[in-house]
This record gives sequence, C-alpha cells and structure tokens, in this order.
Amino acid sequence: MKTLGTKIILLALVALMVGVAGCSRDDSNPLTGVTDSQSAAKADELDIVDTAIDAGAFETLVAAVGAADLVDALRGDGPLTVFAPTDDAFAKLPEGLVEQLLQPRNKAKLQELLLYHVVAGEYYSGDLRRWQFTETLNGKYLWIRKYWGGRVYVNNAKVVIPNVGASNGVIHAIDTVLIPKGFELEPEEATLDIVDTAAEAGAFNTLLAAAGAAELVDALRGEDPLTVFAPTDDAFAKLPQDLVAALLLPENKAKLQELLLYHVVAGQVTKSDLKYYQWVDTLSGSKLRIIKWFGNVWVNYSKVTTPDVLATNGVIHVINKVLIPMNFSLETKSATWDKAALDTYGADKAVGFEEAPPSDFDLKYLESSN
Repeated sequence: MKTLGTKIILLALVALMVGVAGCSRDDSNPLTGVTDSQSAAKADELDIVDTAIDAGAFETLVAAVGAADLVDALRGDGPLTVFAPTDDAFAKLPEGLVEQLLQPRNKAKLQELLLYHVVAGEYYSGDLRRWQFTETLNGKYLWIRKYWGGRVYVNNAKVVIPNVGASNGVIHAIDTVLIPKGFELEPEEATLDIVDTAAEAGAFNTLLAAAGAAELVDALRGEDPLTVFAPTDDAFAKLPQDLVAALLLPENKAKLQELLLYHVVAGQVTKSDLKYYQWVDTLSGSKLRIIKWFGNVWVNYSKVTTPDVLATNGVIHVINKVLIPMNFSLETKSATWDKAALDTYGADKAVGFEEAPPSDFDLKYLESSN
C-alpha cells in the first residue's frame, strides 16, 4: 500500500511540475502569432480596429466596417465586445452576398449586420454565463452558450479564438457570420426568365436537361410567377446515377414531372415571405416543409445555399439536395428507389452546427410556436 501511495504522490508532483512549466511558458497567441506578453502589451496600444488589422485574419470584416462607416465607432472609448467573423467565416456566406453588402445602396443593411456582432461592455469568456441572451448594438439579442471545456457558441457560431484584448474592449473570433432575425437584402432586378436565369448561372445543367425531358420548359417560361427550389448539378450528383438516367427515359416522363414539380410553388415567394416554420403546396400536389433557422432556410432536409435569385417570372432558391416527394418510387436495373431509400442514400454528415438542420427537439419548438 505504501508503494502505491508513494507512486500516486510522485505522479501528482510530476503533473504539478508540468502544469507550472506550462503556465510559465510564453505561448504564442494562435490568432496573432505573437506571444501572450506581446499580446497583452498590444492590448494597451491598439484599439479594436487596429487589433483586427494586426491579426491579419479579418480583412473582410475590416473592409465591411469601412464600407459601413463604423470605424470611428469601433475606435471609440467603449468598452465593446466584438464577436468577429474571420475571413473564412465570410467565405461561407452565399456567393455574391459579400459583394452586395459592400455596395453603397446596402450601407444601412451592412450596419445592421455588423452591429449585431457588437455588445456594449467588455466581456471576456470568463464573464459569460453558461446560458444567456445578450443585447447587441443593433437592438437584437445573441444567444450565448458556454459548455464544459470552455467552448463558447454565439447563435450558430463557434468562438474559435477567445479573449483577444484591445485598448477599448475585447475581440472573440468566430467561425460563422451572425445573421439577425428577419435580415434580408433587396434582390437585384431581374432581366431573364427562370429558364434563362438558370442557364446563365451554369450550375443547373442536369435540372435544365430534366425540365426538357419532362416537357416543362414552356411552363417555366410562362407569365404566371413561380418559385423554384432549384437543385444544382452537385445536388443531382448525390442521387444514384442509374436513377437519374432512368428518369430521363421517355417512358418515365410522368415520374420525372412529379419529381420536378415538387420543386415548384405557385407565386413569387422570396426568403422574407417565408415563415419560420410552415408547409407549402407544390405544383406536384405534395407539400414541402420550410424552416428558417439561424439565418438559413431548409426545405425538407435540403439547405438553401443561395436565396432570392430573381427572374422576370418568379424567383429561384438554390438548394443542395434534390427534393423527393412522399410517395415517389421508381424501379431501375439496380434497385427500386423510393423516398425512404433516397433520403438516406449517400447522406451527407453535417459538418458544423450551422450546416445541420434543426433537431427533432428544435422542430417541436418551431411547431408549437407557429
């Protein structure tokens, strides 16, 4: 017993020595590339804007702050807490959105978006509660959760580097741009119909070929406004390829029409028109479930990657998975494919909170609150 007790004491002493050595070591700050002592010194010299510039990981954010005329506000006495999206976080936004935000006509919307990342007062991660709602400078609230191990989430964004001190506050680097509830940009004016808009985009070759085989092109060029949830070529590539080939055969035209019309809703319905939880009728006669979740839109289990692509006769919402109607079934040489089989075929594993659809628990809340 004495020998075992002695070993435990020795192990504890070793662990303590390692811990002390770790605390005394001048580790490099993983965001700025400088040592902790240098970072502390810079916090006394650099304000929030200059700290972000010095870090080198916030070029898009700094450009946006300049375009929104918020530089002076972020250089003020403060103190302020900024949840700062990195360049990689901005790169995850829908294609073209950043360019639209930086246009002078969208200055007010850009200010709304950026001020949603700023909180009055100086809050280091140790000051945050396990679960709280915090008001931002745009008047809306952030949902902050702190988990064991020090992980902090703000809405659907993860704090990747906390506690970057500045002379007038603190920066927490986050991996996702925070989108205020109800935030929408005015879509740009359309010049082409739905078919030509899809053709010009260059990402819908399979969808257009399918619309041709199903003899639906004229319907999609019609004057009556339509809303199309349009799967990209990559979305069709996630389906069994023998199924796609079979759908394009003349004898399966009715099944192809059923599938394609399940992606079309009568009327022009933009993202701002959608509720946070609803069922909508499609031209196939079946319903789609629509969910707005932390700035994202989910149609069944397909994510809208680019909303509000306006056409002269409606609007396109780009989606990343082909939608399968409830009673859909088609037999091919390799298998009989129905909705259950196709929903699980080659299913993507969600990477990151912002890429995952709402959980069953979240859906129950959405259903009860709508």
